[in-house]
Amino acid sequence: MAYTLDNAKSKPGTLARRGIWMLGGLAAIGAWFALDIYARSHLFLINRSPSLPNWAYIVETGKIPKRGDVAFFVPPRGPIVEKHFGKVPSAFGKIVYGVPGDEIVHRGARVFVRFGPSDNKRTNPRSVARGEVQVAFIKPRSSVGEVLRPGPTGVIPNDCFYMGSRHPDGFDSRYGDIGFVCKRQLVGVADKLIL
Repeated sequence: MAYTLDNAKSKPGTLARRGIWMLGGLAAIGAWFALDIYARSHLFLINRSPSLPNWAYIVETGKIPKRGDVAFFVPPRGPIVEKHFGKVPSAFGKIVYGVPGDEIVHRGARVFVRFGPSDNKRTNPRSVARGEVQVAFIKPRSSVGEVLRPGPTGVIPNDCFYMGSRHPDGFDSRYGDIGFVCKRQLVGVADKLIL
């Protein structure tokens, strides 16, 4: 027997049920497309380091970080990076302490960011002078005895950032093996933190 409108009238609710199923199916397809679009511009990254407080992050790819953002980058190749993180290391996650135009200053083992002329504000309670913040200490050797070279000093170039962490053993821009993190190395910026 062929399905006709007369048959549907003989079974109350048949059209309504089919309509609900069709709307539900369309909503599911729409949700799937929205999730697909979001997934193309976001990553879910697990933090395996004590450098950052959260265990996982949702990262928006292609976004340029601002001071204070948690950003992820591909570290440069080098013997220390390869020895501890492998030939193809996972992305590093660090806090953006310095932006283009800021100046990095070393005073002994202490590292300071002196804010550039367009951003002269205090953002850290460890400030020692107006527009200057201590962001790190440089250790001469790693926790396993490797010699650690101090990172770059001077004005941060365009498209580069000084990235670090509050952890005393953080492996970041304070050391020459990481240095300034430039745009070509960036993976993205943490959009959401997961505890």
